[in-house]
This record gives sequence, C-alpha cells and structure tokens, in this order.
Amino acid sequence: MAGKERDRRITDVGTLKALAHPLRAQLYRRLIIARSATASQLADQVDEAVSLVSYHLRKLAEHGLIDEAEAQSADGRERWWQPASEGVSIRDEDFRDAPEKAAAHTAASRLFLEQRADMYRRYLDERAHWSDAWTTASDSSEWLLRLTPDELSELSKEMYALVRRYEERGRAADDTEGRENVAVYTYGFPFRT
Repeated sequence: MAGKERDRRITDVGTLKALAHPLRAQLYRRLIIARSATASQLADQVDEAVSLVSYHLRKLAEHGLIDEAEAQSADGRERWWQPASEGVSIRDEDFRDAPEKAAAHTAASRLFLEQRADMYRRYLDERAHWSDAWTTASDSSEWLLRLTPDELSELSKEMYALVRRYEERGRAADDTEGRENVAVYTYGFPFRT
C-alpha cells in the first residue's frame, strides 16, 4: 500500500456509522490484512452471500474507506477492492461536541471492542492447535499505572510507533515462512476504584 495515507482520520458521523456496521467492520479488517480481495473471496471468509458482501463493500467505498484495486486475475468480471488508506483513526475529540455524535462514537467503540474480544476468544479456543512457538510468543498482559493525561498520550504514541515498525517489517519481508497474521490490542484509559 505504498503511497497511501497512513491512517485516515474519521471525523464525520456518516463515515463512522458506515464502518461501525458489524459486517462492514469485518470486511474492512480482512481487506487490511489481504491488501486486496474480491467480494466472492471475502464472502467465503465471512460466510455471507456474495451479493450482500458486494453491497457492503460499495457502502464502504461510498465513504472513501475502500476503493477499487487493480485486477489480480484475467477474469474481467471480478471487481477487486483495497483499503483506501493503511488504516483508520477514530478519536473521541472529533465526536464529543453533540450528544448524537458521542453516542455514535460510543456504539462504534463498543462494536470494535466486541469484535476484538471475539478474535481473542477464538484464539483461546484454538490455542491447542497452534505450535509451542506461537503459544509461547503470545501475550496477554495488564498494567495498572498512575499517569497524567500527558504521560498516557506519550505512552500511546511510543507504543504506536513501536507497533508500526513491526508492521512495516512484516509487510516488507520477502519471506512468508513462519509468518502469521498477529493482532495487537492496547487500551489506555483512566479508571477509579
């Protein structure tokens, strides 16, 4: 995805709602992983009808989240899709100026959390089928820190930069031997006891 915007910042409710549909969020995530795919390839992955997947891909395209990709086969009937950017960024500050915007942001955040939790639950259920190397390398950690807002922001930026370096390393690697898709989730938020 060379030359693409790093993370498109979503600031409007319409685009947020388009992405926050459960199937669309799944399709977008799978396109980020695959880099490009057809509706039929994605339909097989999510176990949905091709027509339904095509409809949702067009909705994502209407909001500029994905666009048509160069065909990867000689079949001219296939329509290939790719993410329009290397990811998206959704920030609370862009949605807190009106109650309906804040509610949409909260609903989207909850959906993304549930989908991430489902991915981790699936890993836990399938862990016995992964090699010792992968189960040893896998991590689940919790840190309870005392920070200022500035320190939390700094920590987030440092973690983001670190993960991006590994992402670029994985995408640039010529060898695919031993490589798998890896999900890394972090949440940094205040709480009171």
